[in-house]
Order: sequence, then structure tokens, then C-alpha cells
Amino acid sequence: MKFNLILLAATLISGHAFSQDQWVQKDSVNGAPRSVASAFVVNGEGYIMGGLDDGGFRRSMFSYTFWQDDWDDEPSIGGLSGDGLDRGNACSFSIENKGYLCLGQGDSNPFFNDLWEFDEDTDAWSQKSNFIGSARRQAIAFVLNEKAYVGTGIDANGLQKDMYQYDATTNMWTQVADFGGTARKEATAFSMGGQGYVGTGDEGVMVNDFWQYEPTTDMWTQKADFPGTARKGAASWGQFPTGFICLGEDVGFNYTNDLWEYNFFVDSWTQRADFPGTGRSNAISFIQQDLGFVGTGYDGEFRDDLYAYRRILGTEELANTSNTKIFPNPVVTSFTVQTDLKEVELQLITLDGKNVTSVLSITKNNLGFKVNRVNLPTGNYFVQLTNNLGQVVHVEKVIFQ
Repeated sequence: MKFNLILLAATLISGHAFSQDQWVQKDSVNGAPRSVASAFVVNGEGYIMGGLDDGGFRRSMFSYTFWQDDWDDEPSIGGLSGDGLDRGNACSFSIENKGYLCLGQGDSNPFFNDLWEFDEDTDAWSQKSNFIGSARRQAIAFVLNEKAYVGTGIDANGLQKDMYQYDATTNMWTQVADFGGTARKEATAFSMGGQGYVGTGDEGVMVNDFWQYEPTTDMWTQKADFPGTARKGAASWGQFPTGFICLGEDVGFNYTNDLWEYNFFVDSWTQRADFPGTGRSNAISFIQQDLGFVGTGYDGEFRDDLYAYRRILGTEELANTSNTKIFPNPVVTSFTVQTDLKEVELQLITLDGKNVTSVLSITKNNLGFKVNRVNLPTGNYFVQLTNNLGQVVHVEKVIFQ
């Protein structure tokens, strides 16, 4: 364990100067090896619950502490009175430091519609309002603006594409626009930059399409197709300005171990370092300490191994080939954008995808733009130039001191 932590620390330090693309093996998950489990993060702790092992579906839960690289036992779903709540192929998410689990299937129930909330402060589960769509399994979930979006999957009548929003503040579900693609099960989903993303899955055949959901307009837009083989049971996570999809069972019934990175700014994919474990489907994934964690799953056998992935984009990878310069960088009070691009607009984006252009004072000039900082906090940002068609034509990282 100590060797892994030292190696990871070295990776993080060197990542400030060079682009990194590395997996590190971590502590195996407690309990029996499993597949189709669920995961969320609460207060910096990663949680895995439920799943299917050689003995059937389970409701046990374990938490992962990054700094200790260790798993601990936690209350099972439903607590002491939770008999019958064992399940896999469920949806999970976290909102305001509470974890949630809904839908799925168990040994005696092929389709659940219940919702459970885990409160880390009280170390207890409580039941919340049932999902208002049909009971189902193998659905997807993502969170935007502290609201969860849950949908697709398979119910007693077949494949579905309906979507619903859950507001934890009011404990209410509301139906939203149907998923933009075809009805399917075993898709994968993540949130990034204020939008939700859903791709791949099984619509009767494996698919590789990829869609973006905009909550302010309640609309879906198709994006660049996932370039790996069409598949189901993939794992994914988002870290603006990139999202990642890996693993899954493909059209040839192969268990894959490839990893692909999606770039928000240019709507394109790049293949990254393969997952170092065996190819597999239905693994868990979560983000902790800016790392993507992937583990468990099924490759003909149930698995309990866990790996952490780190990818740092270098400034040289974000900038395109236009004759555009930003100086000074780092920035104290103001900076200049010198560019040969015509009819472009400047935007400033935070690392988590928020547009903060309105806090700047921007003046166009013969060189391009003069930008005054005004009330902008210190930190790293992206300067983005878009043309009159709304297309991103240049992206570059700037540091405000």
C-alpha cells in the first residue's frame, strides 16, 4: 500500500509539468468479488453497495478512504430491517453530502422502484419517495445542480427511454424530456460542465451513440459517437473538460479494457491507457481526490480489484494551431489575447465548467482582446474563443494569481 501511495504522489507532482496518463492499483474492495454493484461519493468517501456475487444479490455496503487506501464496513441498505432489499443493476448518486440508491433487481424481485437515502452523519438509511416511472433495472443516473436525473433501463414491458428528475430538497420526482437516443438498458452516464452525458448500451443490439442533456432547456443533443466498439455495461466518469468511458461487453461478446476520453470543447474522443486489470463489464466507477476509480465487475468471474486513474491535460494539448497568444500568463490584474481569428467572442470557463465571463471587463482591440480581472478569484481557468456559429476555435489555460 505504501508503495502505491508514493507512486501516486510522484505522479501528481510531475503532472504539473507534464501530461500524465497512468493507472495505479489500490486496495481490493471488501466482501466477496461482485458485479453490477453501485457507487457514490459522500464527504470525500467512496461507497460501494449491493451487487451480485457467487451467492446471489447483496445489500452490504463498504466505504473507501483515499488517504488510507482502505475499505471499511458500513450499514447495509435498509439497515437492520432491510431484508429483501438486496439488489444489483441499481442507480446511485449523491446530493448535498447524502448518498442515494434506487431501482435495480434482486433475487426475488426483478424490478424495484424504491429510493433510499444514506446519511453519513447519522450512519443510517431512510426510505424516500418512490420513483414515479415504472419499476426497472439497468437504468442510468447523473446529477446536475443538486438534482438527480434517472431513466432508461428495462421494465416488465421492455426497454425504456423516459427520464425523471429527483429534487432531494422537496423529496419529489418530476418527469423530464425523454432520453434523445433509442430505448435501451446498460448504458453509461456521467455529468460534466453543467450537462449530463449518456452513451453506449443495449437497444436489442449494442450501440455506441453519445448524447448531451442540457437542464436549462430540457433538451438532448447528439454528440460525437463513442469511437470504441459498441458495448453495454461500461463504466464512466466526468472531470471537466473531459469525460471518460471504459470497459464493457462489446458486440463480439468480448470483455473490453480500453479507455476513451471525451473533450468537451472540441466534441471529440481520444484513446488513453488501457485499464490494467482484465477486460470486464458492469464495474463501478467514482471520483475521489480528482482521480477516477474503477473496479469490481465480471469477466467470466466476479472481481474485487480497484484501480485509480489520473489524466492531466497539458496547456499544449488544449490550444489549437491558430496564431493566438495569451500574455501575461499567469495573470495578476489583466491579460491580452492576441489572435488572427476573426469574428470571435471570448469566454472564461472554470475547471468545473461554469461560465464566469460576466465578472470580467473585456475590450476588443486591433490585437484581439484586453481583459481586466475585476473580482475574479485566484485559480486556473480556460479562455475559450468561439466563432459566430458557436463553434470553439481556440482553448487555452490561464492562471490567475
